Amino acid sequence: MKWTTKYASRFTSPEKAVEVIQSGHRVYLSGNCSVPQKLLKALVNRCKDLQDVEIAQVLTVGPAPHAAPEMNGHIKINNLFVGGNVRQALHEGRSDYTPCFLSEVPLLFRDGILPLDAILLHVSPPDKHGFCSLGIEGGLCKTASESARFVIAEINEQMPRILGDCFIHISKIDFAVPVDYPLQEVKMSEPSELSMKIGRYIASLIEDGATLQLGIGAIPDGVLHYLDDKHDLGVHTELFSDGVMKLVKSGVITNEKRTFHRGKITVGFMLGSRELYDFADDNPIIELHPTEYINDPFLIAKNDKMVSINSAIEIDLTGQICADSIGPQFYSGVGGQLDFIYGASRSKGGKPIIALPSTATLRDGLKVSRIVGMLKPGAGVATTRSHVHYIVTEYGVADLYGKSVRQRARTLIDISHPDFREDLEHQARELNYL
Repeated sequence: MKWTTKYASRFTSPEKAVEVIQSGHRVYLSGNCSVPQKLLKALVNRCKDLQDVEIAQVLTVGPAPHAAPEMNGHIKINNLFVGGNVRQALHEGRSDYTPCFLSEVPLLFRDGILPLDAILLHVSPPDKHGFCSLGIEGGLCKTASESARFVIAEINEQMPRILGDCFIHISKIDFAVPVDYPLQEVKMSEPSELSMKIGRYIASLIEDGATLQLGIGAIPDGVLHYLDDKHDLGVHTELFSDGVMKLVKSGVITNEKRTFHRGKITVGFMLGSRELYDFADDNPIIELHPTEYINDPFLIAKNDKMVSINSAIEIDLTGQICADSIGPQFYSGVGGQLDFIYGASRSKGGKPIIALPSTATLRDGLKVSRIVGMLKPGAGVATTRSHVHYIVTEYGVADLYGKSVRQRARTLIDISHPDFREDLEHQARELNYL
């Protein structure tokens, strides 16, 4: 009997599928560009019948109807990473935030710390053997789908079939909803002059044969712009976007010098354009793996010359990195920053890098330094002063590893914005750092 016949009874409508979710349930929502929109809409539409449903999620791209004020008391989001579309709900106390390394998020579900009643998935059509790919969001969904009591999945004709340890058999899906709509996209923008300056300094630290962890945004895009003259680069990263695809096509990224998963791009999820999704579809060079594998610092360290590139909101003169909050107000999340900072630091020839513009502009137009004497009251420390190595701004590179506080303060002031150097030097002396 073919799987199409055997499992035909599992196919249903979004409205029927979400009827299994009851008051008090905890539901994991597939995120990033892979939000199952029809299922989410159906759940939101029946919210008046529900009380205290918790949706656990990381970053979600696109509309977030479950974060609307009228959901209060019916659906509450537990953010394991905070995105812009749910930030207001968090700041108004209508949702919550659970700080956690990205490498440990799936383990919360597997180990029953956050037991899941259901998961809302978004997968590719089954292959001839009945296996659906978890598509562009495999990393965080694999273990979650194995841990949930009910697996509810949109099966989208437009979801690419990504290879790796990221498949679920149709027999494991309790409710399957056939859909056919375009995935959300996050397109690259033209790097600014500022991000290009930072990117050039970062690129100067990258050797031929290095393995990269890159995120998405202006600074990673700026770095990619300066890698055309590099050779045999590799990629092991929690996410990647269109810039990586372009360097594969140009022959810069070959993965041939990798000392772990040689010849492969290993990744947890993708954020990018339709062109990227088409490129990744059934492409043997790309392997998606569970995030607890991709972000494991001890596995990251198996890549010689591992270069991790992460960002920060602010850094103090001793090297403490704040990346998830502005003072006490949560802004994003811990994510995989320390996973990769520590992994790269343990790699043979590895280079963990934190990159940030030297200043930020507030809503009232006031410009402030991101390099500060002390972090704002209530600011969280994502990367400790003991873990930090390279700091890069548009004014240069500061290597803090093995440096005293006096040396750190001096070199950080040297790469701060010139308008703030005198004040930072004064603060450093007041703090007895200089």
